[in-house]
Parts: sequence; C-alpha cells; structure tokens
Amino acid sequence: MTEIDFFDVFQGQVAAFLLVLTRSSGIFFISPFFGSMNVSYRLRALTAVAVAVLLTPVVMKMYVIQAPATILLFAFTVAKELFIGWLIGLVGYITLSAINAAGKIMDMQVGFAVVSMMDPTTQQQTGLIGTFLYNLSIIYFLITNGHHVILGALTESFRIIPLDSAVWSQSLPELMNDFTAGIFMNGMKIALPVTFAILLTNVGMGILARTMPQMNIFVVGIPMHLMIGMGMVAMMLPFYILFLDVMFNEMYAHISVSLKALAP
Repeated sequence: MTEIDFFDVFQGQVAAFLLVLTRSSGIFFISPFFGSMNVSYRLRALTAVAVAVLLTPVVMKMYVIQAPATILLFAFTVAKELFIGWLIGLVGYITLSAINAAGKIMDMQVGFAVVSMMDPTTQQQTGLIGTFLYNLSIIYFLITNGHHVILGALTESFRIIPLDSAVWSQSLPELMNDFTAGIFMNGMKIALPVTFAILLTNVGMGILARTMPQMNIFVVGIPMHLMIGMGMVAMMLPFYILFLDVMFNEMYAHISVSLKALAP
C-alpha cells in the first residue's frame, strides 16, 4: 500500500489551488458586476471557489507549481496573487468611475444635485442621472459579455504572470495615474452635451432677463433646466451606448497592459 506524503500534496495540488483561489478572489472585491456590493459575500466567495476549482487543473498543466518553503514566504506569495486579481478589478472600476463622475456633473447642471439615492452596487449616495447611466452601463456590460472578458483576463493572467513570479514594475504607478486621469476626461466627454445645452440655456435666459426685467427668471429657469437636461440625456443615449463600446475596449486594453507590467 502506497503511503501518501501530505507535504508533497500540499506543495503541489493544495498550494496551486490556494494560490489560484487567492488571485481569483481579487476580482470579486472591486471589479464591475463581480464586485457589486448588492451581491452577498457568501455568493461571491462560493463563485470564487468555483472559478478556482475550474482553473486549477488548467494552471497545473501550464507549469509545475512549487509552494514556498516557509509560511512567511507563502504569505508573501498570497499577497502578490491577491494584488494581481485586485488589479484586474481595479482597472475595470476606474473605467466605470468615469460614468459616476459624468453623472455628478450632469446632476449639478440639470438641478438634481440636491436629490440623491443609494446605489446598491457601490453603497454610496449618487445622483439620479448618474445612477441611471451607471446601471445602464452594467446592463450593457453584461449584454456584451464583458464579465466573460474579465474571467478571460483572469485566465490569461496565469499565462502572462505565472504563480509566484510577479515582479514589481516602476511603470505600474504611471499607468495607474494615466488610467485615473481618464476618469475626468471620459466623464467630461459624456457630460459635455448636457453641460453645453445648459450653458446655452443660461445664456438665453440671461438675454431674456435683460430684455424682459418683469419676468421672474428663477421661476422659469428651474423647470427649463430640467426639461432641456432630460431631453439632452434622452437624445444622447444612442451615442452613449457607442461610447460605452469605446470605454470597454479601453478597459480590456488597460487590463492587458497592467498585467504585462507585472510580468517577469
């Protein structure tokens, strides 16, 4: 009867599963859809375990996995793998943060700045237009199989960065700085039609106030802002969907660039 060496088993299969599970669980902290706060922690944990069970045999066929010799080194490896999975989700979160920024700008211009609601996906107070655009983007993200792309990026990460082989790159902070700057750029691009329409409305009301001083411009201005703002939001929706395609393609490219920055 063959004796089982539990240390060898831990060094191989168990260590591989734990490291794959650690990297897989990283995307369930912050990534779009997978990291939504309205999904229970139990469900996210079970999904991470299921993904790790499916990916472990695939990863073990790519290369031989040897666990670190000491607990301290193993804990350091776990931290690195968690950071890689978290990085994939963070890039997606940064991309969709531009929609929240655009929503806040449009809410302020239209007059919804004093109205807020709880967004169940982020557990934060957001405006009406921002919540609508963000939820629409998540629906389009699922329709276009963006969640499959996130899982595909996770799988591809094991080929780009083998387990316990990530190397810190000085270019990664610069990349994250560029990605973060894209929040404001993309947010302004989305909010520009509404902002420009409200600007023209304010100019027109200013001229009207000079030509007709007896008119109470504040009483007329508030409903006019609402009407023009909501009309512009309805008109920009087809173009907003096209812009989401561009944003999601940028997000997938940014994920690939970020992973390659940590490649050995």
